[in-house]
Amino acid sequence: MNKSKGSVESDISKAITQWEKDYLGRGSVSVKTDILRNMVIVSLQGVLTPAEYSVCETKEGMLTVKKTRSELVESGLESLKEIIFANSGEQVKSFHTDISSRTGERVMVFKLYNDLEKKFL
Repeated sequence: MNKSKGSVESDISKAITQWEKDYLGRGSVSVKTDILRNMVIVSLQGVLTPAEYSVCETKEGMLTVKKTRSELVESGLESLKEIIFANSGEQVKSFHTDISSRTGERVMVFKLYNDLEKKFL
């Protein structure tokens, strides 16, 4: 791989931001990607809308927002896997995500078949 680790992380962040805008209709406020061993960890800030924050004030509302947001992201999972492969050359083994209804932050973890970080050493 000719690119630096930081360059690949930046490219993944940009691609996921664009995916959010194209697929979900709006992007997060900021995106930070970190490559750690066989994982690509993406932190997205400012994911929730003001209306969703309002709905999250009750437990039932929070669960509804988390479920809906999770289903939206999962429905675009193949595109997200393609983004990781296109920018890293590695296939995604599994995907994990959660969103904080309090902070509006989403974390995505892409587990890969191989140790991507070793490519940059």
